[in-house]
Amino acid sequence: MRPLFRLLQFLFFSLVKWNFVGKGEKQLSLEVGDMVFIQEACDGKNMSKYKDVFSVKMSRFVLEKKILICLQMFHEVVISAEMPLVKEVTTTLREWGSIWKQLYVRRLMCELMEWRSQLLSGTLPSDEFKELKQKVTSKIDYGNKILELDQVVRDEDGNILDPERASVISLFRAHEAATAKINERIKEEQSNIQTDHSGISARIQSSPTHSLYVFVRNFVCRIGEDSELFMSLYDPNKQSIISENYLVRWGSKGFPKEIDMLNNLKVVFTDLGNKDLSREKIYLICQIVRVGRMDLKEINTKKCTLGLRRPFGVAVMDISDLIKGKIECDEEKQFFIPFFPYNQIASQTLIQCLPSFSTPHILPGLWVTMKALVGDIVQIRKEYPHLVDRSTVVARKLGFPEIIMPGDVRNDIYLTLQGGDFDKYNKTTQKNVEVIMWVCDEEGKVIQNSICLGAGDKAVSEYRSVIYYQIKQPRWMETIKVAVPLEEMHRIHLRFMFRHRSSQESKDKSEKNFAMAFVRLMKEDGTVLQDGLHDLVVFKGDSKRMEDVNSYLSLPSTRHHHCDPHKAAALSRSSSSLSGSGGGLSVSSRDSFTISTLVCSTKLTQNVGLLGLLKWRTRPELLKENLEKLKIIDGEEVVKFLQDTLDALFNIMMEHSQTDDYDILVFDALIYIIGLIADRKFQHFNTVLEAYIKQHFKKYSALFLCFLLLCFCLLNHVFFFFFFTECRDVLLPMMLRELSGALASMADGPHDERRNSLELLNNILEVLSRDSVVRHRAKNTRCHVYTCIRLHSRLVACMTAILSQMDDRHYATYIETFSGTTDLVDFLMESFMLFKDLIGIHVYPSDWMAMIMVQNRVFLRAINTYADTMNQKFLNNDDFEVQLWNNYFHLAVAFITQESLQLQHFSPTKRNKILAKYGDMRRLIGFAIRDIWYKLGSHKICFIPGMVGPILEMTLIPEEELRRATIPIFFDMITCEHSHSGNFHKFENEIILKLDHEVEGGGGDERYMQLLETILLDCSEKKPTLRPQVQHFVALVKGLLIRLLDYRTVMSDDSRNNRMSCTVNLLNFYKDINREGMYIRYLYKLRDLHLEGENYTEAAYTLLLHSRLLKWLDEMCSPQFESHGSQTQRQLKETLYDTIIDYFDKGKVSILLFSPLNTSSHPVSLFLSLSVSLSLRLQEKQAKFYENIMKILRPKPDYFAVGYYGQGYPPFLRNKVFIHRGKEYERREDFQNQLMSQFPSAVRLNTTTMPGDDIRNSPLQYIQCFTVQPVLEIPPRLKNKPCPDQIINFYKSNYVQRFHYSRPVRKGPVDPNNEFASMWIERTTFTTVYKLPGILRWFEATDMKHTTLSPLENAIETMESTNEKILTMINQYQADWSLPINPLSMLLNGIVDPAVMGGFAKYEKVKESTLNLPHFYVDVLLTLFRVTDDLRPFHERMEECFKQLKKKVEKEYGVRELVRTGSGLKSKNTFRKKTHTQSVSNCKDLFLATNCIRKFNIQPDLFTTHTLPRDLPPESPTSWTLQRSSGSMSASTTEEVVVTVGDAEVKLRKSKKKKKRSSMIFITEERERTSTLDCKRVRTSSSGR
Repeated sequence: MRPLFRLLQFLFFSLVKWNFVGKGEKQLSLEVGDMVFIQEACDGKNMSKYKDVFSVKMSRFVLEKKILICLQMFHEVVISAEMPLVKEVTTTLREWGSIWKQLYVRRLMCELMEWRSQLLSGTLPSDEFKELKQKVTSKIDYGNKILELDQVVRDEDGNILDPERASVISLFRAHEAATAKINERIKEEQSNIQTDHSGISARIQSSPTHSLYVFVRNFVCRIGEDSELFMSLYDPNKQSIISENYLVRWGSKGFPKEIDMLNNLKVVFTDLGNKDLSREKIYLICQIVRVGRMDLKEINTKKCTLGLRRPFGVAVMDISDLIKGKIECDEEKQFFIPFFPYNQIASQTLIQCLPSFSTPHILPGLWVTMKALVGDIVQIRKEYPHLVDRSTVVARKLGFPEIIMPGDVRNDIYLTLQGGDFDKYNKTTQKNVEVIMWVCDEEGKVIQNSICLGAGDKAVSEYRSVIYYQIKQPRWMETIKVAVPLEEMHRIHLRFMFRHRSSQESKDKSEKNFAMAFVRLMKEDGTVLQDGLHDLVVFKGDSKRMEDVNSYLSLPSTRHHHCDPHKAAALSRSSSSLSGSGGGLSVSSRDSFTISTLVCSTKLTQNVGLLGLLKWRTRPELLKENLEKLKIIDGEEVVKFLQDTLDALFNIMMEHSQTDDYDILVFDALIYIIGLIADRKFQHFNTVLEAYIKQHFKKYSALFLCFLLLCFCLLNHVFFFFFFTECRDVLLPMMLRELSGALASMADGPHDERRNSLELLNNILEVLSRDSVVRHRAKNTRCHVYTCIRLHSRLVACMTAILSQMDDRHYATYIETFSGTTDLVDFLMESFMLFKDLIGIHVYPSDWMAMIMVQNRVFLRAINTYADTMNQKFLNNDDFEVQLWNNYFHLAVAFITQESLQLQHFSPTKRNKILAKYGDMRRLIGFAIRDIWYKLGSHKICFIPGMVGPILEMTLIPEEELRRATIPIFFDMITCEHSHSGNFHKFENEIILKLDHEVEGGGGDERYMQLLETILLDCSEKKPTLRPQVQHFVALVKGLLIRLLDYRTVMSDDSRNNRMSCTVNLLNFYKDINREGMYIRYLYKLRDLHLEGENYTEAAYTLLLHSRLLKWLDEMCSPQFESHGSQTQRQLKETLYDTIIDYFDKGKVSILLFSPLNTSSHPVSLFLSLSVSLSLRLQEKQAKFYENIMKILRPKPDYFAVGYYGQGYPPFLRNKVFIHRGKEYERREDFQNQLMSQFPSAVRLNTTTMPGDDIRNSPLQYIQCFTVQPVLEIPPRLKNKPCPDQIINFYKSNYVQRFHYSRPVRKGPVDPNNEFASMWIERTTFTTVYKLPGILRWFEATDMKHTTLSPLENAIETMESTNEKILTMINQYQADWSLPINPLSMLLNGIVDPAVMGGFAKYEKVKESTLNLPHFYVDVLLTLFRVTDDLRPFHERMEECFKQLKKKVEKEYGVRELVRTGSGLKSKNTFRKKTHTQSVSNCKDLFLATNCIRKFNIQPDLFTTHTLPRDLPPESPTSWTLQRSSGSMSASTTEEVVVTVGDAEVKLRKSKKKKKRSSMIFITEERERTSTLDCKRVRTSSSGR
């Protein structure tokens, strides 16, 4: 229905020219370009109707304009009364104005504004106005294209084409024409601002014929003999030469042999077409052949054979970009092509000989000038007379050009010597074979000057090939041209003689031809020799007999003739005589010779059928067969004999006019020939055909002339008869029948046939759409055309035109033509699938908005019409078709969600245009879906859960009314499934699955989440029994939507950390709701993010979560594991473990925090389920990891607490504290700078105290970052067991969950003499939700506790830390006796004789000493073994200080004793004299040993003891090894060792040898939150037993 368009009133509107900010409650804010509609105005007073809104001051800000208010589509539309072109410019400027800052289009906008002023002036003459209009529209179209805006289609006068008034086909063609015009305009613009070669490239692509101009400047190579340069074009992919050779004969003195050719060696390679330019690579090659001696090293030239053609080398250059116009090619620029000698390229290909940019020009080679030219030889001689003149050599293409000119007469045969295989017979070495070729007639006479070696060279009578030295299988690959008169062609044959050439002239003269071969150029049936390879028969015999034509001409020339029984009788497989006499020829079975031929002739044909048609009178019985074969003959063959073929066809019709035996065949042949002439390749033969008709029409009857004229004029003039009803009724059904058959096979036909069929159908539809065409019978023809088209989705424009012309009556008529329900269902389903495909594949370019919207409007009407038919025929229970309705719903959702209808993505200008002209089609079909859904009744269950996803996709469209209308469908689905199954689990699972994909793809927002919650909860009020379940479902979906929206927001963020956090939130959510498939999906997304940041440890922990879901069983994996291929759970788990171990190794976390072999977590039966290979691999890698722990120094990462405060952060960060694990050697300053780069607008807090509510509730962003210390947590399996220091050190920074931050504070008065007395410590303990490292490099701190340490507790911690450091160094020296002793000595001296911070006096004031004396015993004793003479005074001073310290401590504070209890050894302080004495006694024992060693000057290696292990070096101080425990303090069992020093015996304590334990330590993976004890060192008790 045409829209109603009627003028209602003529009013004014105002265009805002200045910005105005409305500050009052009833003031209107204005921006430049806004339109303000004025309904009433009064001079000097406020407006009566809007007196509170507009004031008299408004005239300063606005400019009044006239408008038109029209009724369009039953809605009022405001239209400016300005000139249409002015309105278009205004709209364009407004649209460009929003994007001009991003792209440089200011120049274009200024030009448009200037031209707009000229248009508004109204003073331009008509011719200037027309010219300016053309400039404006061209500039607008150009700007829209480069800005990727919608294309504007125009009519011939430049006015915007109204889709409402134009036919679909006209609109489609207008888009095509506009696209071509704009592209050409862009090329012109680019040619003005870029270099010239860009324009040349475009010109080259638009031309059908191309040429390459080559000017040989110089050839630099020391050969010493004459040479021949053969230049040609070469295709490396097909390994074939594509042009004639250009031959330059070069003299031995470095000049052309013909001195007149100096500086005039120019050639044009012509006849190249677009197909040639589309080749991937094109090379210019130059083959160099020297003419002279066999070997250049031969000195005595008098005895050498001269005049031999020997291969010398080749020069190759890739000219693909040059010939295609991609690079600049100035005729003065010279290119250097390096030369590669024959011995170097013998084992290489031409590709390997390509020059590189680094090739020095001092090498021998070729200097040339090249330029790509457009056009054939006639055209380029006119356009480039300074380059191409009559003396320029023309090298033609090997084959016909893409466009054959009528006057182009050729009769060339190109022959290529491929190769041969020649036996040496009685010679000791292989032969030096030379091939000599002559063109002979049937009498054996040589045709003079019939052989051409290359363009630019004179014709010769004899050809001699290149000679390869002592090669059994030479490959010549030399191409020559044979040119003979046409009348002599049937008498001609080629004779080849083979001769061995000797390097010595005396021997060479005695050599005779040892074999021969021949081939005829025309076959017995009159056709010329076929193109391709020919394996010729090699004959042997007397040299004179081989030159005798009578000896060989009757014999077969090629080996495939043995299939002919007559030829086989003559061709014997043996070497017996063929002539029956002793002087005859024999076949050489050990020799072979191959050639290839290519015929380029406009007078000779290789097609037997065409020749039979031309000479049809000689074999009339084959006339019918030859006429049928004509349509399968190559077009090149037909057009070459166009006049002869037409004469033959008309002669056939004239001579058989009494019968109709050949009428149809001749008519089809004429149609085929004229179709060929319509082809672009042969378009120049149109003039030939026209001339033929004018010259020969008198020869034939009027009937035949009518046939010919009808064929010739069919495509151009037949549609003139459509305007007459009688003609249309006759022509249209006939044309549709023919077109239907053509379209049925169109998919596999040539491109030209598809294009012609499409063009024909477009013409029919365009004529039928005109108002002047009588349409009373159009309904039947349209239905017939639709039957043809509905199976071919590529003809979208045609189908859209058909549907646009069909009204309700046509649809109803067509529906009634289906005889049964099945046929109608099939048609509707096919139509729905076709529409869905066309909507999804983007048939038109995205900027063809007018065409796309017209198609959508036509499709929408057809879909609604088909839906009405389905409501009438297929909604009842008996006739209900589930699949049909399913196809309809999927089509409707695909239509509503297509990109071209998503108005929210468009600019306001574009959105307003679409709404004004087409409305919001999403609402129309959305409401239709809703209405149809509620009509399904009990059949709704058939579409659950299949339609949940499509309906969800529709509800996510950001259109408020559409959402409110369609979201209730979800509750209807819930009710339907619940009434059917008692629950709605299928619906819930499907909505969660689809919601994840849709939100991640860009659908949904917070408003949608609010509407979904509100509408579903409101609907549940009507169903009290469902209310709790619906409330739970809504809460579930809301939680998912919150996380999905956060995830989608950060996925485009540069912060990988934020992406990881949101990914973890989602996978934890899916884990909590038991959605394993989605959980695994996000696990691998997290893994990929970690790998991008090289976080291998965290990637390992992520995969570890997946491995826990698998069992050691041979069951196949669930569908959620399909991404890993068809594997069993065991196989997948083994693969994951291998990957996890590799990641741990790369992440330098060498202790396995998991173990598939751990017996504490797996039953013994699992040992049997593990593969032996996996067990061995795991154990080997685990052992390697422990070895790395013990030997490789691993840096400890720092941990940082980061707080994100303020409302400016997303919810997953807002007012939360996270503990981050730093990278290796990462300082806090670097970490903080990287953190601030992710949040550039954040404010850094320089304090470490928790911020108050003012910062937490601020709209800004605040970041707090400081370093925290991890708290050691020993795994349960290592508690109370001896463990190396390296293992303990590992757990100090790994597998931690609690972190401390301590800061000193002052309480009470400050004592200037003792600052420690008032120094308190405020400690904050952070507990993370998971242990670090884990699946993230950070975790949220869910628990924060604040404690305060007194000065006494602070002092105790300080002393314990010192003791830990001492014990660590002791164990290091125990493990490696070669370490320097200086660090230990300095540490001891700083403790026993402190000289800073007040010494021990400061700590005595806190009432307790925490010094552990036994450590110092061992330390001092260890230093004794390492002390040197120069350090002995220092050591004695340290011993003296230690004695004094020991005495003072025991006197003032007593002795700490290790008391054995039921659970081990426990320390306690006592002041009993016995204990004190016992402690002193132990001290004396240790010092006695020291004094004895020093007194008698005994070296450690003189110690003798019966308890030392034999495999331990005696210098190792095993007697004083301190055992370290990972649990509470305990002492190792010791035994006394007697050491004899002179006459004295000293009893020392030695640790008992422990039972050897396994080197494999497996640690459980459970994330148990158990309080762990601080690790303490094992101290050697100073008390005796």
